[in-house]
Amino acid sequence: MVRKVLSGLLTAFAVVATCTSTWAADCACGSGSEGVVESGAVVSGGECGGCAASCGTKTVYQKQYVTEMKTVNSTEYTTETRERTYTVNKRVPRTETKTRTVTVQVPETRSKTVNYTVNKNVTETKTAEYTVQVPYTESVEQTYTVNVPVSEEKTSTYTVMVPKQEEKTSTYTVQVPYTEQVEQTYTVMTSVPEEKTSTYTVQVPYTESVEQTYTVSVPVQEEKTSTYSVQVPYTESVEQTYTVMVPVSEEKTSTYTVQVPYTEEKVSTYSVNVPYTEQVEQTYTVNVPYTEEMTGSRTVQKRVPVQSSKTVQVRGGNWVTEQVEVASAGTDACGCPCPPKMCCKRVWVPTCETKEVPVTTYQCTTEEVPYSYTVTKCRQEQRSRMVTVNKCRTEERTRTYTVTKCRPEERTRTYSVTKMVPEQKSRSVNVTKYRSEERTRNYTVTKMVPETKTRSVNVTKYRSEERTRTYTVTKCVPETKTRSVSVTKYRPEERTRNYTVTTMVPEERTRNYTVTKMVPEQKSRSVNVTKYRTESKTREYTVTKCVPETMTKEVSYTVMVPQQKEESYTVTVYDCVPETKTQSYTVRVPYTVTKEVPVQKCVTVAVEVPVENACGGCGDAGSAGNCGGDAGACGGCGEASACDNCGGASAAACGECGGRRRGCGCRRCK
Repeated sequence: MVRKVLSGLLTAFAVVATCTSTWAADCACGSGSEGVVESGAVVSGGECGGCAASCGTKTVYQKQYVTEMKTVNSTEYTTETRERTYTVNKRVPRTETKTRTVTVQVPETRSKTVNYTVNKNVTETKTAEYTVQVPYTESVEQTYTVNVPVSEEKTSTYTVMVPKQEEKTSTYTVQVPYTEQVEQTYTVMTSVPEEKTSTYTVQVPYTESVEQTYTVSVPVQEEKTSTYSVQVPYTESVEQTYTVMVPVSEEKTSTYTVQVPYTEEKVSTYSVNVPYTEQVEQTYTVNVPYTEEMTGSRTVQKRVPVQSSKTVQVRGGNWVTEQVEVASAGTDACGCPCPPKMCCKRVWVPTCETKEVPVTTYQCTTEEVPYSYTVTKCRQEQRSRMVTVNKCRTEERTRTYTVTKCRPEERTRTYSVTKMVPEQKSRSVNVTKYRSEERTRNYTVTKMVPETKTRSVNVTKYRSEERTRTYTVTKCVPETKTRSVSVTKYRPEERTRNYTVTTMVPEERTRNYTVTKMVPEQKSRSVNVTKYRTESKTREYTVTKCVPETMTKEVSYTVMVPQQKEESYTVTVYDCVPETKTQSYTVRVPYTVTKEVPVQKCVTVAVEVPVENACGGCGDAGSAGNCGGDAGACGGCGEASACDNCGGASAAACGECGGRRRGCGCRRCK
């Protein structure tokens, strides 16, 4: 309903806005049925310049606003507070006592006999022979080879490519353009209008009032009572027994063996490797370098120009000026249709031509060119030289050293042993327990009771109507025309040109270079060489051996013996108890109200107005059809004829708009 009220108000505002705008009409002198616009009012008149029975007064149509009351159905809403019931689950604690079996580890002392092994040291004296290398120095004559550099001058011949230019003449073909007129036929699509009639169906809306039944849920409250259990905690003191491990110290005595060290002097013989130097002849291979001239060929690539031609499609064209007849859409001052106009427009006529274009391409040619180069090679030679070799001889030597020995010794010690003795103790412990209590509570339950109501609803329906309309269809009819076109063609023409070609000519040249060779030279020198002679010696040494011996002892140890016992423990369990709660909420309930709404309408009212100088001539011409004079109520358009100019002295009756209104027909309004 609110949507309908808003649409009605918008329609009323549109009517008011339309009526406030200024009405305009043509400035033409038409027939007697047409009106003249004057200061926003429609004036009825006769023929231009005629004095009819209505001379002296004129009928003017004015716009007035009339306020009317319109009945509108409006939907409004009221706020209602309602209640609803919902269920909440609460967790209520409950204590349970359970029994479990616990395994306790009780310590128990036991004894056992253990066999253990003791290693005793046994000393033994041994004699060993050893070799010693005793060094001595000896002077030896040594020969060695030195490479002495020797320079030598050599001459080599090489080839150089020298550029040489040469003049040549070639003949090529040129395509010379020329223009030729050709007759061309083309097709133009001409538009032909055609009138057609079609039938269509329109859905016309209408409003119908329908009785509608709906159901409303009305809340009803009800008091209820429920009983629930509560776990009430209380504290109780319980006597508890527990075991404590008490440490007890005990003194014990044990006997142990200690190895007491002592020092002893001994003499031993050892062998020494004494180094000495000896000259030995050695054969080795040397790579001796030498130079060798070699000749080879390499491949050279050159780019050679090649003249050719190819066919190319050239897109061209020219502009052509054509005259087109354009129909005028309006009418002149007297209501006659305007004559058609001739307009000039430029049209681009495309052309496609084929041309022969000269093209220069380059081809790669391969050519073998000989050249000489120098290669350094090596030949192998066997040579001999004297090399110093280090050797060793064995010598026997004697040395005195100190040996540390150990003798066993029995000792006694006293130590303290701590044992853990179990002891029973008791203590008082506070335990929290729970007792069950029955309690009662009152609560309100809201139920929704359905209630049936009736309301009147406006329903929009549609009826089908058959309507007919006429429309214009424009068809395109092909039409063949002929025109003269300029075509550019080409004729081949032979021409000659000179060009320079550069050729590479080989040329032999000579160069000198220096070669350095290494010449071996024998030299001698005196070298001191250390040599070794071998000597044999004797030494004594002491060896200590460990002899294992098995012994027995009594050992005490503690074993944890598991024991089973029963104990009680408390567990808290939570029960889910449903609880009903009530909640208030707000609902917007719609209802229909009929209102009277003021609506403004724009109404046209006819008013008789007196006219001054109504029965005179329409200007200096005195003719009924001439509108060129200073006409008053005649609708004269000024001093000009044909009513095209509204610039005369009496332009008020003509509806002079001053160039502010469209569709007046005046020149400044066009």
